[in-house]
Amino acid sequence: MKSAWLILSALIAGMLLGVGVELASPAAGTASLPWIEPIGLLWLNALKMTIVPLIVALLITGITATADAARAGTLAFRAVMTFLGAIFLSGLMSLLMTPLLLRLFPLSAGAAEALRHGLGGTTEAGPSPSFGDFLLSLVPTNPIAAAAETAILPLIVFTTIFAFAITRLEPVPRATLSGLFKALGDAMLIVIGWVLALAPIGVFALGYALAVKAGFAAFGGLIHYVLILSGIGVSCIILGLLLAWFVVGIAPPRFLRAMVPTLAVAISTQSSLASLPAMLKSSEELGVDPKKADVVLPLAVALFRFTSPAMNLAVVIYVAWLFGIELTPWEMAIGLAVAIAAALSSVSLPGSISFVTSIAPIAVSMGVPVAPLGLLVAVETFPDIFRTIGNVIGDVAATKYAADGVENEPVGEIP
Repeated sequence: MKSAWLILSALIAGMLLGVGVELASPAAGTASLPWIEPIGLLWLNALKMTIVPLIVALLITGITATADAARAGTLAFRAVMTFLGAIFLSGLMSLLMTPLLLRLFPLSAGAAEALRHGLGGTTEAGPSPSFGDFLLSLVPTNPIAAAAETAILPLIVFTTIFAFAITRLEPVPRATLSGLFKALGDAMLIVIGWVLALAPIGVFALGYALAVKAGFAAFGGLIHYVLILSGIGVSCIILGLLLAWFVVGIAPPRFLRAMVPTLAVAISTQSSLASLPAMLKSSEELGVDPKKADVVLPLAVALFRFTSPAMNLAVVIYVAWLFGIELTPWEMAIGLAVAIAAALSSVSLPGSISFVTSIAPIAVSMGVPVAPLGLLVAVETFPDIFRTIGNVIGDVAATKYAADGVENEPVGEIP
């Protein structure tokens, strides 16, 4: 929480300084860019260098952990299937709602142009491939080359196949390989932690450069982004309540009354893990067997991010819209698939880390620039509130649904 507010403060300070310098002396602002902007770009490059190894490590550990959990019994298997179905629905909702919100509440042409210019002016994406080329690109002939060329989509396909192959090994070699990639992921998280420790400096430089190029319009553009993303967060909350009503059978008033303590903790901490004790109490008030809740809720906190596919896709769609990139139906479909995989691979990570590691693969797979994420992570503090609220609602609703569908099964700890 303190880190997020520090990064946000650095962004605001950098933008205010940039606007002030540009208003006082446009020549001085332009002259300062070659000295200050490279600092932000250097930090951004350091952030990008962690993406490929972290994606591989976290995707493998996420899939193997999910498979191990599903094998733990009928209750755990039903819970995992519930999680997968729910995140698919949230991602599909985002593909429909985000373009709709952008049409209903567009950013002014001047502010959009200024923000686009401040973020780079041109896209990093090449021409859209044909459908045949797209299909051929899914399976890499050389996974190492795919990683070297940052071809995220074929790399994810190979890594997913490799991860499922690991789940079919005998327990000892499976544990060995899972442990190896978990250690790799932990090491990369330390590296990205070091990089993010320098985020206030990098974001300050990027914010300064943005403001010099775009002026006050940059503030309007970022506020518009936050409002659109928050709108998707609210849509996730509504979707969660509707699923709890029509699928689980709990009317919103009753569900919300039981969730009041949980929501209070979620809003104050912006952490699903910190909300776990309150969620256990809320699920008990909704009639969930405490023994079953003791199995499913920790599993939900570890594996389930109800809002992640929806809000991560919304970020990518917003950047695509800002840069005038037309997303094809199959690019949207593959973006949804990657968003689901990224949601499983970003379990229990701090918000600033999961923002980059979850969204960058989606952006690359859909041909959308990654560079704007370096600035957008600084304003994630506000949408993250809606992420956490939606996640705890999804956790409790999924726990109730999974528990109600399994009768008289002995339950215990997940191995």
